[in-house]
Amino acid sequence: MAKQPELDDFRVPYFDDGKKSIKFSLEAFDPAAKPFSTGSKDSDRARLSEIGAKLDTLQECLHAQQQRRVLLVLQGMDTSGKDGTIRAVFHDVDPLGLRIVPFKAPTPVELAHDFLWRVHAQAPAAGELTIFNRSHYEDLLVPTVLGNLDAEAFERRCCHIRQFESLLADSGTTIVKCMLHISKEEQRQRLQARIDDPSKHWKFDVSDLEARKQWDKYQAAYRDALDATSTDYAPWYVVPADSKTHRNVMVAELLLRTFEALKLEYPPAKESLKGIKVE
Repeated sequence: MAKQPELDDFRVPYFDDGKKSIKFSLEAFDPAAKPFSTGSKDSDRARLSEIGAKLDTLQECLHAQQQRRVLLVLQGMDTSGKDGTIRAVFHDVDPLGLRIVPFKAPTPVELAHDFLWRVHAQAPAAGELTIFNRSHYEDLLVPTVLGNLDAEAFERRCCHIRQFESLLADSGTTIVKCMLHISKEEQRQRLQARIDDPSKHWKFDVSDLEARKQWDKYQAAYRDALDATSTDYAPWYVVPADSKTHRNVMVAELLLRTFEALKLEYPPAKESLKGIKVE
């Protein structure tokens, strides 16, 4: 009997003091796979709605406690569905205590500081679930592909990222990082759909085509970045994302497991409110 897939089957092996027992290979993950699909798009959407209701309650507990923090990092190639994942997974979640941070190219002011300066300022506060739509990993991946970051500088930034994420974890932040993994053909179809539909032209930039020409370099950069920055306190998960509904369900399942592990509860009832009647 075939083994049922588990979320940890898609976790990138941990980085531990510069040594790994397993060499990570991004090519080992099929972008078209749907291991956590419930059978159809309709049933996947039903499962997503079920998880959304649970996340809504758990997020309210997180916000009410004002103690823990949760950071969800979404990375992926253009059209991998970072925006779509956020819309689908958090559709039913109360926005109170939920914050979405999109990272674009650094501004001149941001470039005048270290590469993590702008990121640390956006880290979740107590009681917050913060979602990074792209993240500090852009400052690792893009300059590597463009040839502006050599191997030594790459390793140095990976070390800084591990230390930064360790600081967040030590300060009460639970970190989950998802690489939305799509195929080159699926990206071609999604980019073409944006070009063919005038209502989606705002989502398309000609620079997307230039980045697509560097597909193999980006895949190699992602492989090396994930390999060097997946830790026990900030693990990476590879999410097969050719199927949008599967992508959404898997990210939701990961987040639900993360929240349930925190064993969140509402704060104790206030004895001072007993017997009070509102006239």
